[in-house]
Amino acid sequence: MSTGARTTDDSTSIHPREDTPVTTTEKAPAVQPQAEPQRISGLRRVINAIGVQNISLIIAIAIVVAIIGIQNPLFFTVPNLKVIGTAIAIVGLLAVVQTIVIILGALDISVGSVAGLTSVASAMIFTSTSSAALGVLGAVIIGLVCGLINGCIIVFGRVNPVIATLATLAAFKGVAQLISDGRAQGYTGADPFFVFLARGTLLGIPVLIWVLIVVAVLAHVVLRYTSIGRNIYAVGGNNIASRLGGININRYIIGVYMVTGAVAAIAGILITARTGSGQPISGSEGLELQAITAAALGGAALKGGKGAIAGTILAVILLGVLTNGMTLLGVNTFWQNVAQGALLVAAVVIQQLRSGERRIGIPG
Repeated sequence: MSTGARTTDDSTSIHPREDTPVTTTEKAPAVQPQAEPQRISGLRRVINAIGVQNISLIIAIAIVVAIIGIQNPLFFTVPNLKVIGTAIAIVGLLAVVQTIVIILGALDISVGSVAGLTSVASAMIFTSTSSAALGVLGAVIIGLVCGLINGCIIVFGRVNPVIATLATLAAFKGVAQLISDGRAQGYTGADPFFVFLARGTLLGIPVLIWVLIVVAVLAHVVLRYTSIGRNIYAVGGNNIASRLGGININRYIIGVYMVTGAVAAIAGILITARTGSGQPISGSEGLELQAITAAALGGAALKGGKGAIAGTILAVILLGVLTNGMTLLGVNTFWQNVAQGALLVAAVVIQQLRSGERRIGIPG
């Protein structure tokens, strides 16, 4: 009986009587909702592909560029753009590996000191041997050893990464000052290889920028498309579950810190190339703060398990543009440090608000 009733109702709705006016008011809702969700879902797909964080950084860069460009037209000249690119190359290298460390759920505050130490080492080895290759190789080996020391202190000494690398920041800086007597060492300004690193171009783009591009692309590929990258995210997201899942966390910690030390050594070599000598402090001091700021602005969660190289690179560009613009506009250089600190605080606060966790100190 119930089946027959449904059949009668259906037939009535499909074949209405002649005296019943036929309207389209009931059909319109069936067509309209189908088109609207498609448009929304398409927009969401684009936003998800780019990332909300990256879109925010792109908008911020555009606003800063517009403001500075209006105030000083020299900002848009090709030489100035090259200055920005070469200035952010060293910071960018450290920010890329700092992002990997943060995704792992750790932090490396010693990268600036490692860069200074390897800068001095590369220049001194070159001066002793007259070989740029040996200078580069020696610096990279020292960087790897510094990363190994950091990793071993954290793993076997069971020391918090912040405390461990804070200690090695002072230690590596002290070693650099001891071996250099606190002064610039060597002269690489006449060597073709170091000159090529500092002032050479490929396809019209400075070599310094190419070095950053290569390192950033390699890091992106490893994090996104390899099991190593997936395990790094897993360790940072939940190290207990990762250990139970069979991931050797200690190996990953030591490995990531060694890679960080090697890339910091590359940054030190670039410092030597740009300045023409090994610099124990000048050119490397404060790089760790800039690297952490760029990684945090780029969306790397300081608690680990989240972050991307693309966001970090955009954040590095934002910092470089801001610094260059402040210089062009004659702003006191001390304000640059204030701006970097404010951006780091803002990035951490935004991360905390997005996490949805209860804010410490606020009742309820």
